[in-house]
Amino acid sequence: MLKKAEAIKDEIIRLRRDIHAHPELGFEEVRTAGLVADTLAEIGADNIKTQVGRTGVTAEIGTGDGPVIGIRADMDALPILEDTGLEFGSTNPGVMHACGHDAHTAILLGVAHLLRQDFVENGESWNGKVRFLFQPSEEQFDEEGISGATAMIQDDAMAGVDHVIALHVISNLESGLCQFHDGYGHAAVDSFEAWVRGDGGHGAYPHTGSDPLYITSAILPNLYGIPSRYIDPMDPVVVSLGQISAGAAPNVIPAEVYLQGTIRSMTDEVREQLWDEIDRAFQLANVLGGSYELKIHKGYPAGFNDAGVNDWMRQVVSDLAGADKILNHRNGMGAEDFSYMSKLVPGAMFMLGSSNGKGGHHTPLFDIDEDSFPMGAAVLAETARRYVTGELK
Repeated sequence: MLKKAEAIKDEIIRLRRDIHAHPELGFEEVRTAGLVADTLAEIGADNIKTQVGRTGVTAEIGTGDGPVIGIRADMDALPILEDTGLEFGSTNPGVMHACGHDAHTAILLGVAHLLRQDFVENGESWNGKVRFLFQPSEEQFDEEGISGATAMIQDDAMAGVDHVIALHVISNLESGLCQFHDGYGHAAVDSFEAWVRGDGGHGAYPHTGSDPLYITSAILPNLYGIPSRYIDPMDPVVVSLGQISAGAAPNVIPAEVYLQGTIRSMTDEVREQLWDEIDRAFQLANVLGGSYELKIHKGYPAGFNDAGVNDWMRQVVSDLAGADKILNHRNGMGAEDFSYMSKLVPGAMFMLGSSNGKGGHHTPLFDIDEDSFPMGAAVLAETARRYVTGELK
């Protein structure tokens, strides 16, 4: 399978560069979805559906009443101005594939090609189906808090799927390595907004009213102290502020300070504890003569990787390229809405090393090593092939 993937590497790269040059934000992936659907039709995939989860695409290869394995790729880009200088750089100013979703989509199209070829040649050994899940809007919610995975699930993209797998390129891992972690591998992500309010007033007479800037300065140590003093040190958490804004003149004490930040956790229990601790930190505003308003915006749940599904893919990596290509290490505190799918059925996502020494994720300089693509395509394709032929144990 790896040799077959190497043989179509140029086509996977061509597709990736086409998608990279024409990035689209979440739920706006109209051109990308069209390219995906057209390519799937050329490959010969069955049951191609568009506008799944608004701008998603699904398709299948296989037959019979056996089990169904889903393979997911995300298609959306980020609101970033690209600065890579690549000849196939973004033609949509201010929008960029800065996380590798262009690669995920192209790799999964390569997987479809490989599996269609195998089905044509060895279909008598298949007893099951592979469902391809090309998902929109992994990076962002809509105004109702819906992301692409949730939208796909609402449109029955996961109906009948028994297991689900995926990969994510990672720009700081040696190209070609495959990183696995059993259990929670991505964090739950929530955000919060807060308004600390006081009286405001003249900067020359601060004693005449409550100062929300001063109150906020007392709240901040309590917020930053939550991970180290209120959460079990064995539980990884993050509380980070991304914005603090207030005031417009040097001699005017504002009446309000606005803050927003992100919260990361790995378990439901700690996640809920964080919400309570953040509220408790802001209660200090009441003690110091002001008031506050706090809104918690619930995001993706923590991503859980089923150990058995990981073992399937580890064995495939070992068989295709050797055990030295396997790295077992926790992924970190990043978040992924693939977690919604892996909560429905046993699933796992592995990280595909794609470092080329250039920019990191979510930066204007982000880039990856395209030579890693055949490894990713081969691992997903071979895992799915073994699944539908009953070879996995």
